[in-house]
Amino acid sequence: MFEKEYDVVVVGGGHAGSEAAAAAANMGSKTLLITMNLQNIAQMSCNPAMGGIAKGQIVREIDALGGYSGIVSDTSAIQFKMLNMSKGPAMWSPRVQSDRMRFAEDWRNMLERTENLDFYQEMVSGIVTEKGKVVGVKTSLGLEVRSKTVVLTNGTFLNGLIHIGEKQFGGGRAGERAATGITKDLVELGFESGRMKTGTPPRVDGRSLDFSKMILQPGDENPQKFSFLDCTKPLTKQRPCHMSYTSERVHDLLREGFDRSPMFNGAIKSVGPRYCPSIEDKINRFADKDRHQLFVEPEGWNTVEYYINGFSTSLPEDVQFKALRECDGFENVKFFRPGYAIEYDYFPPTQLLHTLETKLVDGLYFAGQINGTTGYEEAASQGLMAGINASLKVQEKEPFILNRDEAYIGVLIDDLITKGTEEPYRMFTSRAEYRTLLRQDNADFRLTPKGYKLGLASEERLKKMEKKKENAGAFVQFFKNTSVSHTEANPILESKNSATVSQSDKMFKLFSRPEITMEDMRKIDAVEDYVQDKDLTFEELQQTEIQVKYAGYIAKEKNNADKLNRLEGIKIPKNFDYSKLKSLSYEAREKLKAIQPATISQASRISGVSPNDISVMLVYMGR
Repeated sequence: MFEKEYDVVVVGGGHAGSEAAAAAANMGSKTLLITMNLQNIAQMSCNPAMGGIAKGQIVREIDALGGYSGIVSDTSAIQFKMLNMSKGPAMWSPRVQSDRMRFAEDWRNMLERTENLDFYQEMVSGIVTEKGKVVGVKTSLGLEVRSKTVVLTNGTFLNGLIHIGEKQFGGGRAGERAATGITKDLVELGFESGRMKTGTPPRVDGRSLDFSKMILQPGDENPQKFSFLDCTKPLTKQRPCHMSYTSERVHDLLREGFDRSPMFNGAIKSVGPRYCPSIEDKINRFADKDRHQLFVEPEGWNTVEYYINGFSTSLPEDVQFKALRECDGFENVKFFRPGYAIEYDYFPPTQLLHTLETKLVDGLYFAGQINGTTGYEEAASQGLMAGINASLKVQEKEPFILNRDEAYIGVLIDDLITKGTEEPYRMFTSRAEYRTLLRQDNADFRLTPKGYKLGLASEERLKKMEKKKENAGAFVQFFKNTSVSHTEANPILESKNSATVSQSDKMFKLFSRPEITMEDMRKIDAVEDYVQDKDLTFEELQQTEIQVKYAGYIAKEKNNADKLNRLEGIKIPKNFDYSKLKSLSYEAREKLKAIQPATISQASRISGVSPNDISVMLVYMGR
């Protein structure tokens, strides 16, 4: 039934598993994707959307490296928004509302067109190891599939338990059974495991809603897209979302069910996502708030199903229904299904290397919610990195690791393996100390050359990036080299209530003023002539403006990153004996021994390791 031995076996067909399988196969590794239901590949288990704050940057990074998430997000999009446009470009974050069914279908089609990739539908019930190395997986039918490496991307399925009020039943997702066996195998091998919880809101019939009582939430007037490739196009039509609110009356009705809530009666013992709390958790934690936002999101172009973002809950279904009917526009709401919470097994990610390979078992990789993260984008990026590194390991090549100043993906993985997590980890721009460098607009500059070198990013993608970089750079030089007269500059400055000038000056200086935009600069004949002559694209114009306005900030951040990266070059020997360093604090010794950082830089980011501890280590290593 199977190849004699695969290079990579990927367990799980969610966002992490799909990216892992695509990456490994596209890098030339003979790959098998095993999942419990091939009809649910890349299923959007929760909200029908991709991107958002910091998450949009991750999707752009996946795309720049040659992953599939950006392309599928574009082909299945029904609405596009660039969030945080009132702030600086480091905060701009793309987000699409997706057609849930089309998203999964497009992912399936792309995977089926990928060479070197086989599929099999069954539950994997354990892993097979020999002498500390993974050699394959075993299935619920008793089959054994041999493989040089294995990537586990089990999502919420490991011993998944669904809660609706006082009712509990096993499952990895609504209507799907849980996966058993893998946790037992891993614990027996010495892995530490834990439990986490997440939740989802009711899905409702849009025909039963009164949208006239809600606030319209349209997409951007001039929508962009995720992928840097030309194979996808921006939307020409969009479906609107809507917004409503809860009320004190709604909160009172929800409180009536708190005694039957698994959140409060002790049935749920694990920790849920801090930044996406359930509605009962919001009422409890933010008792001073008399209302909370509800985003009413369509599930696709042609379906009447709607997702009620902001109403995630595990309260009894009758309580959910009664309370939601008190919200504006929901007076006659009909449920497609109630919201629920789900608990599942995860493995603290401090048990991993930066490659996402486990420290305990050679050739075994973890990606996605098994590492304690939450979100499609976080999962997909880990899957991509695990698939890349599993393939590189088989090919006996150097591993692929992204630093914190190179990608949000690098920040995510470093946070996980260095700091660990005791609650579902979600990416935010605030987690990245170099976010001015890690913008969504320059993900291709940062990562496409790396993706091309790996064999993932195409030559077409590389040439497109190089042209964009060259054109933007040349336009920046044009502004630096070209002067503008005060007679041309002052009308623009006066229109923006900006101080006028008395003599000619370089355009770069004028353009650097915060209030002056590219649109303003194009009122100068020489600038508009240049744009028309070079036929510059929207992306090239935007890139030029960012490089002009934020040149000082970018240079300063790059300098800081370069300083810290010197510590990345100071390697710590494997299995280093920290007990030899008597001057280390007790806490530092314990943390360093447990995490086994690879470099001094990684050691410095461990909670409990002080600057003094780092100084002791530097002295010991002759630095």
